Amino acid sequence: MPDRAVYRFAPSPNGYLHLGHAYSALLNADLARACGGRMLLRIEDIDVGRCRPEFEAAIYEDLGWLGIVWGRPVRRQSEHFDAYAQALARLRAMGLVYASFESRGAVARRVAALAAARGTAPRDPDGVPLYPGHAGELTADEQARRMAAGEPYGLRLDMAAALARAGALSWEEAGAGPQGESGIIPADPAAWGDVLLARRDVPTSYHLSVVVDDALQGVTEVARGHDLFWSTSVHRLLQALLDLPVPRYRHHGLILDADGRKLSKSTQATALRTLRAAGVGAEAIRARVGLALSAR
Repeated sequence: MPDRAVYRFAPSPNGYLHLGHAYSALLNADLARACGGRMLLRIEDIDVGRCRPEFEAAIYEDLGWLGIVWGRPVRRQSEHFDAYAQALARLRAMGLVYASFESRGAVARRVAALAAARGTAPRDPDGVPLYPGHAGELTADEQARRMAAGEPYGLRLDMAAALARAGALSWEEAGAGPQGESGIIPADPAAWGDVLLARRDVPTSYHLSVVVDDALQGVTEVARGHDLFWSTSVHRLLQALLDLPVPRYRHHGLILDADGRKLSKSTQATALRTLRAAGVGAEAIRARVGLALSAR
């Protein structure tokens, strides 16, 4: 166990930071400072097609304006694909990963057929339909042949086999979930089905890279939004399979817009740089997200 608590803020440079990011970043910085710990910054840029250098530069500018200090060096995920490949290779060696070759359209059509036949199609906690295909039934030789032939593919976790290997799991929740869940939370990875761990064009996934990074960076405390509460079930499973240390988790409430929706880059939430240009100060940002004024 590290001598000091280690927190992290891990944005993706696929847009400008907004008030929701400010809340999470400031909260992590406050928690780290209160306990004499450290705060790290990680740039989660595995989606190289959507992430852009100007957005990354803006992250540093915005966080500096907010008065946040982070440890160096900054970890950029796109520089560490080899670490994720090693973790994926371990899972494949355990027989827990298979390749699927259906297009998004083919998966959507099968989901629609299931819904029509059964009246519903199973969905994960985010509301996304579970993978309904049968790629896991392909032989290893057939999977290898099709991958070598250049077919697009995704690498999925065989959830049933993974759960049989890992057994029952839980995590310590220092905050509270969307419905007030706290304390020791039973993990439910099965709710996510056979999750994607990598694709041919993106050789890792959020789930895989985040647990590898937290372990390699010595992160002991993960403070993040309610929207990631149930993702922790998948993270606990991967940690157990890969023999990785388990941080303590603290999920916090979200900053919502006037319609009660989570602030999002995709819905053009007002950027911090726009607020700054309009004359809003850093202390006013703290007030807007419900945090006490800085003691400094």
